[in-house]
Amino acid sequence: QVQLVESGGGLVQPGGSLILSCAASGFTFNRAVMSWFLQAPEKERELVGTINIYSNSAYADSVKGRFTISRDNTKNTVYLQMNNLKTEDTAVYYCNGRMGVNQYWGKGTLVTVSS
Repeated sequence: QVQLVESGGGLVQPGGSLILSCAASGFTFNRAVMSWFLQAPEKERELVGTINIYSNSAYADSVKGRFTISRDNTKNTVYLQMNNLKTEDTAVYYCNGRMGVNQYWGKGTLVTVSS
């Protein structure tokens, strides 16, 4: 059974940092392209960034230079390091895994950036 379980969300002040984790199981993690998405209140889900099987990453312009995606294939886990957080980063963050035509989603973790 495929599972993606996000953790690490919470309340943080503007300018602060958080690290999100996504633990994967049920598929061959080291062959999957992993991504993070966010969905802000009353908005569409949007891509934050992606890391491929070679650990090359790409990011949305809105987070470039502030967020970093990494993966640990020994732990079947992908991470999202978020620095210099802004109030507009407030959203539910979702982990996504893709292998060929198969796509998997976690249930999300809430990040609230507020003073």
